[in-house]
Amino acid sequence: MSKKPFVRSILAALATSTFCLALPAHAETYPSRPINLVVGYPAGGSLDLTARVLGEALSEYFKQSVVVENLGGAGGTIGAQKVARATPDGYTLFLGSTNEMVIASMINDSVRYDSQKDFTAIGVIAAQPLLLTASPATGTKTAADYLKNLKAAKPNQFNFGSSGIGTSLHLAGEMINESTGTKAEHIPYRGVTPLVTDLVNGQLNYGILVMSSGLPHVKSGKIVALGTTARERSAAAPDIPPLSETPGFEKVDITVWFSLYGPANMPADIVASLRKGLDAALTSETFRSKLEASGASVFAPGIDPVKFQAEQTEKFKHLVRLAGLERQ
Repeated sequence: MSKKPFVRSILAALATSTFCLALPAHAETYPSRPINLVVGYPAGGSLDLTARVLGEALSEYFKQSVVVENLGGAGGTIGAQKVARATPDGYTLFLGSTNEMVIASMINDSVRYDSQKDFTAIGVIAAQPLLLTASPATGTKTAADYLKNLKAAKPNQFNFGSSGIGTSLHLAGEMINESTGTKAEHIPYRGVTPLVTDLVNGQLNYGILVMSSGLPHVKSGKIVALGTTARERSAAAPDIPPLSETPGFEKVDITVWFSLYGPANMPADIVASLRKGLDAALTSETFRSKLEASGASVFAPGIDPVKFQAEQTEKFKHLVRLAGLERQ
C-alpha cells in the first residue's frame, strides 16, 4: 500500500490545525463569562434605565449575563475612569453619556482620561431630549410667552435651574439664551427633586430637565412644559413641540446621548461581536419601545460612533466657551 495518501492526509490535518491555532482564541468563545456594564451614576436615572434595557438585550443576544454596575460620583467620571483602566477583553464596558464623554474634560482639571484615546467606541444607542419647563407662578404657557417675558425683563429678573454647572442641561439653557438673544440667570441644583420643588413653589422661574425626569411632573400638572430641545417630537410626548418650531428658538438643538464604550485597544473581533449585538438591540421592537416610553429616541444601526462623538465635541466646545467654563 502506498504511503502517499496517508502522508497527504497527515499534512492536511496539520495545516488545518495550524490555521485554527492562528485564529484568535477569543473569536469563538466570547463572551464565556458575565459582562460588566458600568454606569457612572446611581440607579434610577435615564442612563441607568438605558443600561438595564441594553443589558437585557445583550444578555439575550449573547446568552450570557450582563451585570449593570452603578459607580456614581464626579459627574460620571469615576465610572468612566474605571473602564478606561480596565483590561480590554470585552468584559468591562461603559455606558457613556454627553457629560462624561464630551463635557467633563473641557471644564474639569481633575479628569484623568482622554475620552477619544482611552476608549473603544462601540456604538451610539439613544438620545434624550431636554425640556424647557416653567413654574406655574410665572404664568408662562408657551415658548412664545417665555420669549416675550425675557425680552421685556430687567437684568437678572428671570432665572433657570439645571442639575449642575457644566452639565448638558446647563449648556442647553445657555444655548436658549444665545438663540433667543435673552439672558436668564443660571441656578445650579444638586438633583431633580430640589429643582422641581422650587419650580412648583415659585422660587425658580424656569428649569431644564431631561425628558424622562421632567415628564411625570408635567403630566401631574405641577410644572409647565414649554418645549423640547430636540428637532423632532418625542414619541413619549408628541403634544410637546420642539422649541425650534417657535420663532426665536430656531438654533436650539441639543440632547443628552448615550453610547457604548470599552477600554482602548480591544481586539477587533470582540468589538465586531459587540457591534453585532448592539445592532440587534437597536432593531429590536422590545428594546426600542422600552426606551421610547421613557422619552428617548433610539438611533438606527450603522452610525459611526467616533465621527458622532467628534461632531458632538465641536458643538459642546462652543457652548462651554459661551458659559465661560472652558479650562484655562
